[in-house]
Amino acid sequence: MIVGTAGHIDHGKTALVKALTGVDADRLAEEKARGITIELGFAYADLGGGAVTGFVDVPGHEKFVHTMLAGAGGIDMALLVVAADDGIMPQTREHLAILDLLGVSHGIVALTKADLATPARIAELSAQVSALLAGTGLAGAPVLPVSALTGDGVDALRNALAAAEARTVRPADAARFRMAIDRSFTLSGAGTVVTGTVLSGRVSVGDQVLLSPQGIPARVRAIHAQNRPAPTGSAGQRCALNLAGPAREAIHRGDVALDPDLHAPTDRIDVELRVLASEPKALATWFPARLHLGAAETGARIVPLEGAIAPGETALAQLVLDRPLAASFGERFILRDVSARRTIGGGRLVDLRAPARRRARPERLAALRAAALPDPLAALRALAALGPVDLDAFARDRALSAAGLETPATALIPGTRLVSTPAALDGLRRQMAEALDAFHRDNADLQGIGREKLRLALDPRLSRPDFTAFLRHDAEAGRIALDGAFVRLPGHLPRLSPEDEAMLARILPRLSGEDRFRPPRTRDFATEFGAEEAEVRRILRMAARQGRIDQIAHDHFFARATTREMVAIIRDLAGPGNDWFTAPAFRDRVQNGRKVAIQILDFFDRHGLTLRRGDLRRINPHRIDLFGEADGPGQGA
Repeated sequence: MIVGTAGHIDHGKTALVKALTGVDADRLAEEKARGITIELGFAYADLGGGAVTGFVDVPGHEKFVHTMLAGAGGIDMALLVVAADDGIMPQTREHLAILDLLGVSHGIVALTKADLATPARIAELSAQVSALLAGTGLAGAPVLPVSALTGDGVDALRNALAAAEARTVRPADAARFRMAIDRSFTLSGAGTVVTGTVLSGRVSVGDQVLLSPQGIPARVRAIHAQNRPAPTGSAGQRCALNLAGPAREAIHRGDVALDPDLHAPTDRIDVELRVLASEPKALATWFPARLHLGAAETGARIVPLEGAIAPGETALAQLVLDRPLAASFGERFILRDVSARRTIGGGRLVDLRAPARRRARPERLAALRAAALPDPLAALRALAALGPVDLDAFARDRALSAAGLETPATALIPGTRLVSTPAALDGLRRQMAEALDAFHRDNADLQGIGREKLRLALDPRLSRPDFTAFLRHDAEAGRIALDGAFVRLPGHLPRLSPEDEAMLARILPRLSGEDRFRPPRTRDFATEFGAEEAEVRRILRMAARQGRIDQIAHDHFFARATTREMVAIIRDLAGPGNDWFTAPAFRDRVQNGRKVAIQILDFFDRHGLTLRRGDLRRINPHRIDLFGEADGPGQGA
């Protein structure tokens, strides 16, 4: 069990921890000199039941609430300290509000410095504290008088903590490993050490982990769990990990050591947010705040999704972060004002992949309410009933394994990791058919709609690979037809007029063959066939809109097979490592002039198939199939 202290400055939190454990948690010279806690302190003791209890001692000064928050995440029990002579003070109230927002529901209140108060004062203060706890997660918590100076009440408090630990039953944890890092240091002869609370899963000596959000790999050389050497560390334990690989300077408070498969930092999160009743006014769009998540802290903007959030209310909101953080579904967070003078509210994370657009539409809010269900199977069923769900991403964002998440109510779409219900799939297909039908009515001469444009219109959250697999599956079933990068209904056949088709039939052979990389220009075709240049250009542009050829530049048109062959050449230049390549290297492969080679590469840049940096380019792997499956070099002749 991990116990976290809370309470106002100089109410005796550190002295109480020392009385319980024999350990002085203040370790800094400045803390000794000033007589206050500045940094997190840690102590461990067997309270009598044979198990080791960890104590996290936090600062009480209002200037160090951010440090208190770094230590409060992941605790099992709160030890709220109220000095009998001072009584309830501002940080007593703020720390209690923070514990409530963090979902802490187990705790004990210690009335410290009881030797300085009369029995009547103790009774009066006990009643005041109990009234303060009412309506919070700590309502009904025992209130025990204690004096660290005389020792009175220490044994009773120790026994109460031991009894609470005996009652603590941690459910079987099938989640993957995540540990919030609150300290990092170098130990002579050992190297880099990080400490923190294991939030989920377990870690063993020899495991490979990643430090997120940076993505730094490391190997676990040794483990201390609850201050003892151990082969493993598990959820609910304070652990120190001796890591091989990263330098201490690369690690920061707030980083998360985790299973490498869970590494997916995010800077935009949809949340359930409760605004404290003490806030002076409602929170409106783009309200600035400081986000505290685990041991991490960063700036954030609050975007309410259901209108301004009034004091005391709970509603859905989006947090737009100043920097990406490692996060997991259901994690508790705290929001404070930008001057760090007050706590605004807090809540729990719901969706780590929040969209920047259409974030407050009714269907989006329905999906958020489904995602907010705490039981993963219930959430998966509810989400799958609304549309396809990426099973691997769903499991990753909840720190779970995808195995076992499939249920009778869901089914995998062949060729993908998408899960949906038959009814939701039918709805998506109806939506796609309606979108294609509307597009064909408005663009009768076009081959079809672009795959990417269709994906964004239907569901931008579907990944490109999964959407492509979904389209191929439906094309094989005859529901749609795929023509390179375009999607159409099977019955849609765009046609030029017979006269235009006749002209195009004369032009197309001249775009192929040995000169396919140096085809004639529009005016050359006009001269050759005795036609008006503007008419030839109109026909070629219409054919390009249909996806039959590609307009590389104003008067340069290439066969689609040649475009695919040039994509294959670019892939060959980039190699298996997707290295940067130069325009001259491409020019030499297509045996064309510099001007036309640059026009071709600019065409690929505009379509996002290549990424340019100065005079260098490389492939964008997410757009490689934009023009259909690439022919191998030399196959387009």
